[in-house]
Amino acid sequence: MIKSLLVLGALLATPFVLGTAVGPGDPRGDELLRFADPAIVESSGLVVDAGRYITTNDSGDTGRIFTVDGSGRTVGVTRWSEQPDDVEALAPADPGHVWVSDIGDNGRSRDSVDVTRVPVGSGDRTATAPAYRMVYPGGPRDAEALLTDPTNGRLYVASKVVFGGQLFEAPAELDPSADNRLVPLGSVAGLVTDGAFFADGRHLVLRTYTHAVVYSFPGLEEVGELDLPPQQQGEGLAVVGADTLVLSSEGVRSPLLSVSLPPEVIDAMAPAPPASTASPAAPESASPSALPTPTDADAAGGGRSPWPWLAGFAVMIALVITLLRALRPH
Repeated sequence: MIKSLLVLGALLATPFVLGTAVGPGDPRGDELLRFADPAIVESSGLVVDAGRYITTNDSGDTGRIFTVDGSGRTVGVTRWSEQPDDVEALAPADPGHVWVSDIGDNGRSRDSVDVTRVPVGSGDRTATAPAYRMVYPGGPRDAEALLTDPTNGRLYVASKVVFGGQLFEAPAELDPSADNRLVPLGSVAGLVTDGAFFADGRHLVLRTYTHAVVYSFPGLEEVGELDLPPQQQGEGLAVVGADTLVLSSEGVRSPLLSVSLPPEVIDAMAPAPPASTASPAAPESASPSALPTPTDADAAGGGRSPWPWLAGFAVMIALVITLLRALRPH
């Protein structure tokens, strides 16, 4: 009994231990800014929009989204809910808007989770917008990552599981008055805390507390992996351009870090060269001099030489003569 409790305790503690662990190799990250607003204490979701940084606190706060300029100063706050259950992530919507996800479920007890599209930007505002209920197949999941496909605006959720999660696809059109059922697409890394698509729509990246994994889309084949800089509890992630990740972390006045993808990952993400449209070269015809010239005997015998027959006949005659000599009386 005691042994079982120790094992259970170790499993429950694993996410928190990993959250404060320093990634191997202590990779470098460039500090872009530090959040100046003391109200930003648990930056969990992150979107970069027109040079500004949009973030939200983890569970425990009211529903607030902060717009931060390049100096780290908060220039706008959107209030969208008084009592969300467990806000965990943001994802891009159309310009001036983000999707905010109330999808956390550590106890795996929620029948449905919610996403809401809200306006963001300079100034304070209170947004009233419908919440779209999403339901997992097979029961509740815990999740902290919401992604938007830049090619069509479709939403995706990555579940958070110690030994590996799943990526789920939302319906193309969300219904505000019915359950929107999520469809599993494939397996992804464990302990995913955020994710984002690249602008090409052919790749996405998911982060954990210590590393990030780039996948092809929709195949979800692993393209590359990189260690992330050590953070107090790194959770937020956004993609800028084709090769840069921006990372946020929990903590007061926590830094926003910029990390470049390694060259080998960038190379692996490069589009395959276009297939040649040239017609395949026809095999060279043999020259007349290279072709065998039929002999008269071949023509007379349907292309078969008479010499094998003649040789066989000679052998048979020799055997008959030898036999007759052996039978002759001495």
